[in-house]
Amino acid sequence: MSATTMVPDYGVATQADVAGLTGRQILERFIEGRLPAPPIARPMTFWLTEVGDGFAVFEGEPGEHLLNPMGNVHGGWALTLIDSACGCAAHSTLPAEVGYATIETKANFSRPITRDTGRVRCEGRVIAKGRQILSTEAKLLDRDGKVLAHGTSTVMAFGAR
Repeated sequence: MSATTMVPDYGVATQADVAGLTGRQILERFIEGRLPAPPIARPMTFWLTEVGDGFAVFEGEPGEHLLNPMGNVHGGWALTLIDSACGCAAHSTLPAEVGYATIETKANFSRPITRDTGRVRCEGRVIAKGRQILSTEAKLLDRDGKVLAHGTSTVMAFGAR
């Protein structure tokens, strides 16, 4: 992020940018602004804000650009936040040169999200880790800590070991 404007730079990190870095190190560099924020973050108005071992947090700003025909934020936005938090939680546990892909994500929607909901927080955690398959879960919370949606993802690790 630019220190003066706090607006993230968007782009795709190159292989050279991430060579030799663990998943957690890559994610930390996104947060620090040392790697560009993924382009999807701009139209979806969400950002990775915290990372730990098997843990990742995204924050997002719902708005008019995310509304469905009924006037609520489209459920796909919440599902994308859940998938992103789960995937990054899994990525935070992976060694250098190992990537990942989501195999499946499921979500349950608990409360409507509107353009006036305000900033939301999505917390993802690894709940089981095998050699190649990781099970994760996430909760999407409003500013009062009420659950807006929750879900699980199954993630597959691949690449050099």
